[in-house]
Amino acid sequence: MKIATWNVNGIRAREADVLAWLERESPDIVCLQETKAPRESVPAALRDREDYWSYWHGFKGYSGVALLVHKSLSATAPDFQHPPFDMENRIVTARIQGITVASIYVPNGGKDFAAKMRFLAAMEAFALEAKAKGQALVLCGDFNVAHDDRDVHPRERKLVTGQLPEEREMLDAILAHDLVDLGRKMHPHDDQMFTWWAPWRQMKERNIGWRLDYIYAANALAKAATSCVVKRETGTSDHGPVVAVFDPKKSGVIRHAEAAKVVAPKKAGALKQGELI
Repeated sequence: MKIATWNVNGIRAREADVLAWLERESPDIVCLQETKAPRESVPAALRDREDYWSYWHGFKGYSGVALLVHKSLSATAPDFQHPPFDMENRIVTARIQGITVASIYVPNGGKDFAAKMRFLAAMEAFALEAKAKGQALVLCGDFNVAHDDRDVHPRERKLVTGQLPEEREMLDAILAHDLVDLGRKMHPHDDQMFTWWAPWRQMKERNIGWRLDYIYAANALAKAATSCVVKRETGTSDHGPVVAVFDPKKSGVIRHAEAAKVVAPKKAGALKQGELI
């Protein structure tokens, strides 16, 4: 199983990038952030794909998330939902063969830091509830927090929003609820593993950036992870995709999902609700 997340910084501007990436990577589950478009404005080549169920949750010019699930995982569209703390179209979840996956775009906090902290606190409560119910959870997306100094290039380290102690403590609290940061698990000593680069002075090419994009997986799933990498060279967004691969033989949870795979239908079924394809 392959799960990927990418802040595309505008789905219309990144159409060609995302299409090429999907063909090359073929993820089973795709989480996108900062799509900046309502469903009707999403390019048809992405919105109407026959190989993925997709849900687009956004409005013009700001924020927005999407979640794509390969039809080999489900004969019918998953039940896409929004937790009560959703604001500005920043989170969508789906229950996929026993695994709850969320595509998340945490507020930047530069203009309203209190709102960012409330969102992070609600994420913690969401993770706690999933743990209490015994649900396998995968949180994917742009959390807009660099977890520790390893996650920021030395030239960029400063006491600013995105690197504040109280924000980092919230990520610790979320992870405490049976979750594992897969990128850090697979690369515990890598201090050059960044996912966002300021769009000037060739920061991306020079790899002077921050790690803001994560895949947090329940321990039972994390044990099956074989890789989690950042694809810095992919596309023209100021963020790079993060892609995690799991070996179903190493996890009872994923083994069940793999065994339940179905043959993907050749054509999408009829629409059942506004943003669902």
